[in-house]
Amino acid sequence: MSKETKKRTSQKSENEYFKYSVGLDISKDKFDTAVSVICKDQCVKVIASRTFTNNPNGFKELFEWHSRKCKLDLPIVFTMEATGIYYEKLAWFLGRKGLYVSVVLPNKAKKYLQSLGLKSKNDKIDAIGISRMGAEQKLQKWVAPKEIVVELRDITRHRQNLQESKTRFNNQLSAYKCGEFVDKAIVKGLEKLIALIDKQIRSTEQMIQKKIDSDEEIKEGVNRIAEIKGVSTITIATILAETNCFELFNNQRQLVSYAGYDVIENQSGKHVGRTKISKKGNAHIRRILHMPAFNVVAYGEQVFVQLYERVYDRTKMKMKGYVAVQRELLCLIYALWKKKEKYLRNYKSERPEMQSRSSSFRLVS
Repeated sequence: MSKETKKRTSQKSENEYFKYSVGLDISKDKFDTAVSVICKDQCVKVIASRTFTNNPNGFKELFEWHSRKCKLDLPIVFTMEATGIYYEKLAWFLGRKGLYVSVVLPNKAKKYLQSLGLKSKNDKIDAIGISRMGAEQKLQKWVAPKEIVVELRDITRHRQNLQESKTRFNNQLSAYKCGEFVDKAIVKGLEKLIALIDKQIRSTEQMIQKKIDSDEEIKEGVNRIAEIKGVSTITIATILAETNCFELFNNQRQLVSYAGYDVIENQSGKHVGRTKISKKGNAHIRRILHMPAFNVVAYGEQVFVQLYERVYDRTKMKMKGYVAVQRELLCLIYALWKKKEKYLRNYKSERPEMQSRSSSFRLVS
């Protein structure tokens, strides 16, 4: 074949196809990869698949391999699931190479794979499905978090684990003391263990404050949000860490869905089922907002008190009222951070642009 013929064939192929999609199914020790290409009639064709080790050598092999397989001058998107922390090193590696990386929630990928009607499931099939997903959809680009945000996330999650351990051992100690025969040595051992965990929790709180003080932008934002009575520095730090300082969100609706506060309806014809929140989102955010929701109502923050009373009067369920407060509190924190505005609890502005999604709180410019 002559050079001109090869050139015409290449140009024809470039005109026929839109983009490449590299799907990645990642586990602790390895990741399966599939390369797909989508053409003008929206048909997706899988052109290659392979397994690599989940380490720097595997990352380099992936980069060289994809360069050989993706020969045409087309856009390339790398799509992967947010599987714990196993995806992070590869995402950082590809991001530093200047490649387009998209990280999707496992639930979103799972629903897409189910829509394909696949009866079998293994890592290779999942990689092909994720590759097809990246080819067919315009997925949001992954934004690498700043180092301080990653550190805050690690510390706040470690603190949560310590809190859960403390609760477990406290329950164990309380139950043990109710027995007929109680060994003082066991009681003393459990008390020492709880005291040690308490000390570690205090240490993590100091570490969180130190990280916040080291970044002027985060420090100013935290101080603004902390004006809300009942909202602690730990709560704010956790939310900022879990949302990458809200970098991936363009509106409150996206944030609410990410945190699992979006409302699910169950209605068809004459059947009207229960309406509830999805809880299909970041559980760390919902957990850290549980106590602040009680606090802002107890401390008399009127916008939240009124919201709680409205929901309780309508449903006669206290927890529904507090969940509504959690959701509104998250939206308020988002607004204060994004707009860099001061919170003033008694502000009575009626300007539409200064009102929140449900008009239950106000911001001051």
